[in-house]
Amino acid sequence: MHRPDARPDPNRWRALWVTLVAGFMTLLDVTIVAVALPSMQRGLHASAASVQWVVSGYALAFALTLVTAGRIGDTFGRRRVFLAALAAFVVFSAAAGAAPGIELLVVARLAQGVAAGSLAPQNSALIQQMFRGAERGRAFGLFGATVGVSSAVGPVVGGLILALAGPEGWRWIFYVNVPIGALALLLGFRLLPRVAPGGRGHLDPVGVVLLGTGILAVMLPLVLAEGGGVGRVWWLFPAGLLVLFAFVRWERRVARRGGQPLLDPGLLTETRGYATGAGLAALYFVGFSGVWLVFALFFQNGLGFSPLVSGLAVTPFAVGSATAAAVAGRLVDRLGRALTVWGLVAVMLGLGATALVLWLAPSDRAAWLAAPALLVGGLGSGCVISPNITMTLRDVPVRMAGAAGGALQTGQRLGGAVGTAALPGLFYLTLNATHDDYHEAVALSVGSGVAAMLCALAVAVLDWRRDRRSDRTGRCPPETSHSHTHAGQY
Repeated sequence: MHRPDARPDPNRWRALWVTLVAGFMTLLDVTIVAVALPSMQRGLHASAASVQWVVSGYALAFALTLVTAGRIGDTFGRRRVFLAALAAFVVFSAAAGAAPGIELLVVARLAQGVAAGSLAPQNSALIQQMFRGAERGRAFGLFGATVGVSSAVGPVVGGLILALAGPEGWRWIFYVNVPIGALALLLGFRLLPRVAPGGRGHLDPVGVVLLGTGILAVMLPLVLAEGGGVGRVWWLFPAGLLVLFAFVRWERRVARRGGQPLLDPGLLTETRGYATGAGLAALYFVGFSGVWLVFALFFQNGLGFSPLVSGLAVTPFAVGSATAAAVAGRLVDRLGRALTVWGLVAVMLGLGATALVLWLAPSDRAAWLAAPALLVGGLGSGCVISPNITMTLRDVPVRMAGAAGGALQTGQRLGGAVGTAALPGLFYLTLNATHDDYHEAVALSVGSGVAAMLCALAVAVLDWRRDRRSDRTGRCPPETSHSHTHAGQY
C-alpha cells in the first residue's frame, strides 16, 4: 500500500484554497438560482413546474452522486476526480448559461449537479489527505465556513448579479462560474498533491444501484413538492427506506466477505463520532436550508423587496457564520462537542428571536430590527457546521475519506431537501389559513425550522455527555480512539 512522505505538503494551504473556491461555487449554485427563477420563467416562456427543475434537478443530481463519487476518488485518486469534475462543472455551467430553452437548461443543470456531486466529497477527502493534527482542525474550519456561508450568501450574490446584468442577468449566474472555475482548474493542476490511488478498483456496483435508488425514491417526492408531488408519490418514501435498508444489509455482507463496500459499515459502528455527526448534520440542515427560502418569500413577496435587498436583509447571518466558523476551527480540538452544543443553542435563540421580530415588528422596520438576532444565529451556526464536520471526519481512515465525506454531505442534502420542501410548504399553508398574513407565516415556518434544530441539539447533548463520561473513566477519548490510530493510512 502506498504511503506518502511523512513531511507535510508545502503547497497544502494554497491547494486548500483552490478546493474551497471550487466547493464554494458548487454549493452556491444550490441557492443562488432560486432568486432568478421568475426572470428565467419570463425569459424562456416556461411553466412554473418546469423552471422549478432548474433548482430541484441540480439538488437531486448532486445528492445522488456524492457517495459513489467519494468512493471513486478513494479508489482512483482524489486529484484526478476533482479536476475532472471541476472541468465538467465549468463546461455545463457555460451550457446552462447559453441554453436556448427550458429543456436544455434543465439537462445542463442535471449534468452540472452530477459534476458538483462528484467534486464535493473530494474536498473533505483532500483535507484528510493533506493535513494532520491541529492543522486539520483549522482546515476543516475553513471548509465548514465555506459550506455554511455558501448557502447563506446565495440570495445576496444572485440578487447582485441580477441587478447588474439586466433582463438576461440569470444567464450570468451560470456564466460567472466559467472564469472562476477555469482559474481554479489551472491552479489545481499545479498545486493539488499527486498521491497513488488507495483502492483495488472495485466499486461495488450492487451497492451503487441500491444507494442511488433509495436516495432517488426518498428525494423525488420532496423535489416535486411544489407541484403536489408528495401527495401523488408518497409511496416512494417507504419504498426508498426499504431499499436503503437493503443497501445497509448488502454493505455488511460485502464487508463480512472481505470485499470493498461502497460505504464501509465500520464508519457508523466503529469510527468514533461519525454516526452522531452525520445524524446531527442531517437534522440541522432540515432547519438551516429551509429558512432561506422562507426568508426570500417573506421579504420579496410579503414586503416587496427586490432580490438584492432581500439577500442583503439576511447578510448578518452570513457574516456571523463566516466569522465564527473560522474561529471555531481553532477551538474544536479543545472544546469538542461542547462547541456544537452551545452553537446550536445560539442559532436557535437567534432564529427564534428573528421569528418573533418578523411576526411582531412593523413591515418598514422588520429587516433592521431582525439584524441583531440574525447575527447571533449566524455566530451560532458557524460553531455548528464547521466543528461538526471536523469531529465527524477527523477519525475516519484516510483510505475511506472520500466515501465518508460523500455520505456526510448526502445526509446534509437529504435534510436540506426535507427543509426546503416542508418549511415553504408550511409558509404557504399559513398564508392560506390567515388570509395572507405574511408575518405570521414567516414566524411559524422559521419556528418550525428551530424545532428541527432542537432535535439536532438533543443528539449533540447526548454525544457531549458520552464524551464527558469517557473522559472521566479514561475509556477511549476522541484523541486516542481505535479508529484514530488508522487516520493516517492511505
